[in-house]
Amino acid sequence: MNTPPEYRIDQPDRLPSPSLLVFRPLVHRNLDTLLRIARSPARLRPHVKTHKMAALVRMVEAAGIHQHKCATIAEAELIARAGGRDVLLAYPLVGPNLGRWADLIGRYPETTFRAVVDSIESVHALDMACSGLPRPTPVLVDLNVGMNRTGVPPEQAEPVYHAVAAARNLTPDGLHAYDGHHRHPDPQLRYTAARLGFEAVQRLRDQLQAHGLPVPRLVLGGTPTFPCHAQLDDPGVECSPGTLIFHDHGYATQFPDLPFQPAALLLTRVISRPAPHTLCLDLGHKAVAADPPGDRLRLLGLDDAQLGAQSEEHLVVRTPQAAGLPPGTPLLAIPTHICPTCALHQEALVIDDGQLVDVWTVAARDRRIGI
Repeated sequence: MNTPPEYRIDQPDRLPSPSLLVFRPLVHRNLDTLLRIARSPARLRPHVKTHKMAALVRMVEAAGIHQHKCATIAEAELIARAGGRDVLLAYPLVGPNLGRWADLIGRYPETTFRAVVDSIESVHALDMACSGLPRPTPVLVDLNVGMNRTGVPPEQAEPVYHAVAAARNLTPDGLHAYDGHHRHPDPQLRYTAARLGFEAVQRLRDQLQAHGLPVPRLVLGGTPTFPCHAQLDDPGVECSPGTLIFHDHGYATQFPDLPFQPAALLLTRVISRPAPHTLCLDLGHKAVAADPPGDRLRLLGLDDAQLGAQSEEHLVVRTPQAAGLPPGTPLLAIPTHICPTCALHQEALVIDDGQLVDVWTVAARDRRIGI
């Protein structure tokens, strides 16, 4: 394979395709960069939904980062099983998940679990679910700062926070504000927009503290706004990027200011050459995320490639280089969106210095692990 040296694979013929490959030295490099920008591991709460792997949780813990964020109970259980000390489930708990949440807390007493709410109704439901636990559950109020997905607007959030403080089985633990809608390629415009959102969160915190309520943490942002929030000199801020541990082609293209390198790629092979200048690869929707619209990947060494029709197990590619790529030729692809791509694979093949050195299970791709 004609690929950059950091993506060298000495014996690609021994690896099946399509496969998810993790280049371990690049993960370490991305973690080091994350820590450098954040200035302290205590200011980081990376999102597990990107990788869903216990090995990565342990790697993050070994780097001194002991706070984690997730979106499912399976991910929260994965973190606890891997020795994670502090878990924020930043997703509304409804239906049977309320009972599963209480069960999770009871089974892993050495891990601190935090939840979010965005309405008084959700406060009451969570309070009832946690009634049998030995200690109150820390709860953050989820704020809608423009994403319009979940959360309560900051100017309407004070009664919700008061309800948490009044609940018998909950304790107020701060504010959560995800600003994934700030995606301007100009970092200065992106930072300016993120800073306005932070000011609304800050005003709310000041109001709550003026009423004698504790607001110990502000969990802010995702990947695009991470450098902005990392610059804040506020001791309560925790930054919660996810994608940056692996990075991907989408963010590398949209946000070139982010100094990270894709560390999780896909191994694919030519399976057919059905027409002149045409290849078919074993890289369908079941191996690479079907979002966002447009090209879902970048093929290394084939910058002239035009991606065509894609179905469950096939990807058609047009390239003038097709004649030199017979069936069986291995290629590497950088996914446009790594997070849902990881969830399509049962395991990741770990590469270090060109060698296959480990296999990591993508355990939290399932909705249920043990609870």
